[in-house]
Amino acid sequence: MKSSRMIRNGFLGLLGLVFSAAVSAHGGAAGTDTDQCKFELEKDHWIHYTAYQPKAYPAEEFCGNIPDTGSLTQLVFDYQDQRYRGMAVEFEVTKEPEGKRVFFQGAEKHKSGTVVLNLPEGVPEVGKYLIHITLLQDNGERLDAHMSFKAGGGQPTSKSSYGLYALVLFAGLYIFYLSNAGFKSKVDGLLGKAKEL
Repeated sequence: MKSSRMIRNGFLGLLGLVFSAAVSAHGGAAGTDTDQCKFELEKDHWIHYTAYQPKAYPAEEFCGNIPDTGSLTQLVFDYQDQRYRGMAVEFEVTKEPEGKRVFFQGAEKHKSGTVVLNLPEGVPEVGKYLIHITLLQDNGERLDAHMSFKAGGGQPTSKSSYGLYALVLFAGLYIFYLSNAGFKSKVDGLLGKAKEL
């Protein structure tokens, strides 16, 4: 009885670790400035940026590293400040260090506070790219901000994915332990010997 409780508690602890890693993976605790996908357009006025490649990596989000080239890429910007919703904003993506333009969207107002830039063919080649965001202010001034990303590095398996694989393996072993009397007696015997030591 105690061994099954110990296994159950271990399973619950592992489950808690996996979910806590997944929760903090995109920016950490509230009130901290650890979000690498957030950048300042003006002092104390932020924009959040996320990239998606829905055909190649459905339901995955990226920031500084986009895995594929030549695949539909969506760059999504969320204004974290209401003031930008009434201002015209221009977007451009260039290949660096050459400065070659690969995407451009002229100045528009985005009342919803979210801008989705669709690059149907993604970016053309592996390398570094720069997103230029230009805020056109009412007085005619242009305020520029930049965000860089790398494309074509492939998608590495994240540490949280390894945790998920371990959780699935552990859950499978636990189910096998509960359903197979021979395996259960061997595990219980090993646990009993471990307690004696």
